[in-house]
Amino acid sequence: MQVTKTNALRILDAQGITYAVHSYDNEEGMIHGTAVADKIGLPPETVFKTLVAHSGNRLYVFVIPVGEELDLKKAARAAGEKKIEMLPVKDLQKWTGYIRGGCSPVGMKKLYPTYINSSAEVLEKIAVSAGRIGLQMELSPQLLAGVVAAEFTDLIQL
Repeated sequence: MQVTKTNALRILDAQGITYAVHSYDNEEGMIHGTAVADKIGLPPETVFKTLVAHSGNRLYVFVIPVGEELDLKKAARAAGEKKIEMLPVKDLQKWTGYIRGGCSPVGMKKLYPTYINSSAEVLEKIAVSAGRIGLQMELSPQLLAGVVAAEFTDLIQL
């Protein structure tokens, strides 16, 4: 199957990064993370979602396993902020160029400070959105971190 390249995939290509593409059917609207993991046949702990939060006018990107919840206190600490809150979904496309369900940590309008949950560090590969609903890209978490200048840190609720 020929996949139309997204901005995220073009960036990986330009940097010579090896990845696998997984596409899935999203016709019935089941695009939440654990459904996506099931559709592409990967364990949910290896499929990560991209969340965007803000403190005032500063944006931050957090990449966490699909079955987990972002701990806003840990996120704020990682970002060096007193308090952080989720970016409203209505503002997501304006600031990132992506829509809910198709938000990739790679290829946003700007390179925002990015943090990947530390559980990814021990995995050989993780899957994240390739920038479009129905498309995931699977790659080394270290290579992903290199592309977006991310830090690995503990971000999830216990």
